[in-house]
Amino acid sequence: MVDYHAANNQPSAGGAQTYMEQENDWDRDLLLDPAWEKQQRKTFTAWCNSHLRKAGTQIDNIEEDFRDGLKLMLLLEVISGERLPKPERGKMRVHKINNVNKALDFIASKGVKLVSIGAEEIVDGNAKMTLGMIWTIILRFAIQDISVEETSAKEGLLLWCQRKTAPYKNVNVQNFHISWKDGLAFNALIHRHRPDLIDYDSLRKDDPVTNLENAFEVAEKYLDIPKMLDAEDIVNTARPDEKAIMTYVSSFYHAFSGAQKAETAANRICKVLAVNQENEQMMEDYEKLASDLLEWIRRTIPWLENRTQEKTVQDMQAKQEDFRDYRCVHKPPKVQEKCQLEISFNTLQTKLRLSNRPAFMPSEGRMVSDINGAWHTLEGAEKGYEEWILSEIRRLERLEHLAEKFHQKAAIHESWTDGKEAMLTQKDYETSTLSEVKALLRKHEAFESDLAAHQDRVEQIAAIAQELNELDYYDSASVNARCQKICDQWDTLGSLTQSRKESLERTEKQLESIDELYLEYAKRAAPFNNWMEGAMEDLQDMFIVHNIEEIQGLITAHEQFKSTLTEANKEREAIQAIQAEVQKIAQSNGIKLSGANPYTTITPESIDSKWEKAMAMVPLRDTALQDELNKQNSNDNLRATFATQANTVGAYIQAKMEEIGRISIEMNGTLEDQLTSLKDYQKNIMSYMPEINKLEGCHQLIQEALIFDNQYTSYTMEHLRVGWEQLLTTIARTINEVENQILTRDAKGISQEQLYEYRASFNHFDKDHSGALMAEEFKACLISLGYDVENDKQGDGEFARIMGIVDPNGSGAVTFQAFIDFMSRETTDTDTADQVIASFKILAGDKNFITAEELRRELPPDQAEYCIARMAPYTGPDGAPGALDYMSFSTALYGESDL
Repeated sequence: MVDYHAANNQPSAGGAQTYMEQENDWDRDLLLDPAWEKQQRKTFTAWCNSHLRKAGTQIDNIEEDFRDGLKLMLLLEVISGERLPKPERGKMRVHKINNVNKALDFIASKGVKLVSIGAEEIVDGNAKMTLGMIWTIILRFAIQDISVEETSAKEGLLLWCQRKTAPYKNVNVQNFHISWKDGLAFNALIHRHRPDLIDYDSLRKDDPVTNLENAFEVAEKYLDIPKMLDAEDIVNTARPDEKAIMTYVSSFYHAFSGAQKAETAANRICKVLAVNQENEQMMEDYEKLASDLLEWIRRTIPWLENRTQEKTVQDMQAKQEDFRDYRCVHKPPKVQEKCQLEISFNTLQTKLRLSNRPAFMPSEGRMVSDINGAWHTLEGAEKGYEEWILSEIRRLERLEHLAEKFHQKAAIHESWTDGKEAMLTQKDYETSTLSEVKALLRKHEAFESDLAAHQDRVEQIAAIAQELNELDYYDSASVNARCQKICDQWDTLGSLTQSRKESLERTEKQLESIDELYLEYAKRAAPFNNWMEGAMEDLQDMFIVHNIEEIQGLITAHEQFKSTLTEANKEREAIQAIQAEVQKIAQSNGIKLSGANPYTTITPESIDSKWEKAMAMVPLRDTALQDELNKQNSNDNLRATFATQANTVGAYIQAKMEEIGRISIEMNGTLEDQLTSLKDYQKNIMSYMPEINKLEGCHQLIQEALIFDNQYTSYTMEHLRVGWEQLLTTIARTINEVENQILTRDAKGISQEQLYEYRASFNHFDKDHSGALMAEEFKACLISLGYDVENDKQGDGEFARIMGIVDPNGSGAVTFQAFIDFMSRETTDTDTADQVIASFKILAGDKNFITAEELRRELPPDQAEYCIARMAPYTGPDGAPGALDYMSFSTALYGESDL
C-alpha cells in the first residue's frame, strides 16, 4: 500500500489550500443523484477499508460505522502516521460527538477547511455529510500531493493519466467521468506499467463491462488495489461520479509511482557504476599494455645492438632472416599495441572529462611520452642493425664465391675418383668367366680414356686453391689439405691403370680352353635337377585325407615312384664325370676356377645334396602314409561311438522339451503344489547330467583327433549343449513364474481362482507356446477378459496405455509375469500419497505440520526416527519450533506422479 506519512508531515502550500477550498465547496445537488451516491458509497468504503485493514478492521456501512468516531480516528492515524488524542469509550451521544470533533480538528490542523460539516451530522448518520467528509480526507491525503510538471492535485493526476495512456488506441482521457466509461483507460494504465498482466490488444471498445471487470480484477489481484467500483454501475450511469473515479485512479497513481521511482534510482546507480567500472578496466588495460610494451622494447634493443661477425654468408643471411621475421612478425603487433595504447589513453581521458572525473595519470615511466621515447631508441638501433647486416653479407659473398667454386670442382673430381682405386686393385678377373674377362678388358679401355679427360680439372682445382691462399680465406688450411689429397690420388691412379691392363690380357687366354666343357655340363644338369626338385616336392607334400579310401590311393602312387630310382642314379653319375674333366684341365694349366659355370647355376654339390635328401625322404614317406592309415581307422571308430551317444541324448532332450511345454500349460492344483511338482521334475532332469558329461568326454576325443564330420549322426555337440541349456532354462523360468505368481497372489490379494483364469486366458492366446504374447495376441486376451480395446489403433487409446505398462521397453511381447502384474494392479487397491498425508494429519491433530514428539508417541521407535531423519523443517506461517513437513515427505515417498 502507499505510504502517505512523509508527505502528510509537511505544511500545506497556499496553492493547495486554495484548491482544497474549491473542492470542499460541496455540491449538495449532485449528491442527490442516487447513481452517484451509490458509486461514492462503494468507492469511499473500499478506499477506507484499504487503509483500515492495516489496523486489522474495516467498515461495512460508511455512515453508520463512523458515527461513534472511533474508526474515523483510527483511519486518520493510519493514513497520516500520527497519533490522535485518546478517544472516549463511552456510548453516549456526547462521547461520540467529542470523538468526531477530535477527528475533524485533526483534519483542520492539516490546513483543510471544512465547509458545512459538523460532528452532530456525522453522529446522526447524515450520508451526504459523511461522504463529503471522506472526500475531503481523500483530497488531502491521497490527491493533494500529486504533482506533475508543476501542476498539482486534480490537474496533476489528469495530466499523469493523459501521458501514460497517450500511446494506446481508443483512449482519450479528458476528465474523470466519461473518459473512463469504456474501461480501456484503466487497462491502459495497468498495461503501461505491467504489460505482463494485460493483453491490451484483445480488448474491445464495445465491451466496456468486460474491460472494466478485467482491469478491476487485475488491480485487486496483482497490484493490491481494492475493487472500489462496479462495472455495471459505471456503464449504466450517463456520467459516472467524478469523485469516485478520481479516488480509484489516485490509487493507481500511488501504486505505480513508487515502483517507477525505485526503478529510476536503480538505473541511475547502475549507469554510474558501469561508467566507473569501464573506466577502471581501461586504466588497468593501459597499465598492463604499457608495461608489456616497454618490457618488449627493453629486451629487443640489446639484440639489435649485437655486432658479432659470422664466417659464412649463410650465417649472416640467417641473421638477416631473423631480422625480417622481427620486422614482419614480431614488430607489427607491437606497432598496433602502441597505437592502441595512445587511442585508449585519449579515449579514457575524454570519458573521464565528460563524466566529471579527474584525469588519469599513469604510473611513473608509463606515460605516452615515455613509450614514444623508448620506441624512438628502438627504431634507431633497428636501422643500425640492418645496415651492418647488409655490409657483412657483401663482404662474405666475395670470399665464398671462390670457395664454392673450389669445393664444387673438388666434389666433382672426388665423386669421379670415388672407388676407382678399389676397382683397379681388385682381382675380379681371377674368378671371372671368359666372357666376363673380355667385358672387363673393354671396360678398362674406356676408363683409360676417361682418366686422360680429367687431367684438366685437376689443374683447375690447384689454381683456385692457390688464389684462396693469396686472399687469406679463413678456411685455407682445409682447402690446401683437400687439394694435396687430390694431387696424390691422381698419381696413384695412373700406375694402377697400367698394371690392371696387363693382368686382364693374360687371364683371357687361359679361360677360353675350358668354356666348351661348361656348356656340355649345363645342357645335362638342368633337366636332371628339375626331376629331383619335383620328386622332393612330392615326397614332402602335406596330405589331408578324411577316410581310408583316400590314404590307400596315396600309398599306391608312392610305390610307383620308387621303381624309377635306379635309372635316375645312372644319369647323376654321368653329369658328375663332366665336372671332373673340367677340374683336371684347370689344374694342369694352373687356372684358378671361380667354381661357377657361366651357363648354369646348378653345381655338382647341389646335385649330390638333393639326391641324398630325396633318398632320405623315401622311407619317411613310407612311415607317414602308414601312420595316416592307422589314424583313419581309429577316427572311424570315434565317429561311431559319439554318434551312438549323441543320438540317445538328442532324443532325450527333445522329448523333455515337449514334456515341459505340456506341463507349463496343463498344471493343476494349488500354486504351491505346482511349485513342488516342478522342482521334483527339475531334480529328475538334473539326474541325467552324467550322460551329458559322458558325451562331452567323447566329444573332447573327437576334437583332439580333428574330426570335423560324422556320417553316423546329424547331431553336433554345440546343438546338444544349446538344447540342454534351453531345457534347464525353460524349467527354471517355469519355476520362477510360479514363484512370482505366489508373490503376486500374496501381495495383491488375488485369489487362486483368478490366477487360474489369468493363466488359462494367457495360455489360450499363446498359440506358439513361447511364454509371451505378441501385441495382437495380448489385445485379443484383454478383449476376452472384458476390456474395451477392440477398436483402438496401435499407439492410441486405452490399449496403448496398457502396452506402455506391460511392455515399457517396447519389445512388442508381453510375458506372463507382466500380464499378472498388470491384472493385479487393475483389480487391487494400493496406498497413495494423499492417503499417507491424511494419516499423518490425523496423528498431527489436524495441523499442517507434525513434531518429533508426536511421531515418537504415535509410531514404533525405528519408524519414528526414520521419519524424523528425512522430514524437512516446516516453513509455513502457522509453524512452531521443531515443526516437520510431513506433506513433502509423503510426496517424496510416492513421487509426484502419484499426487
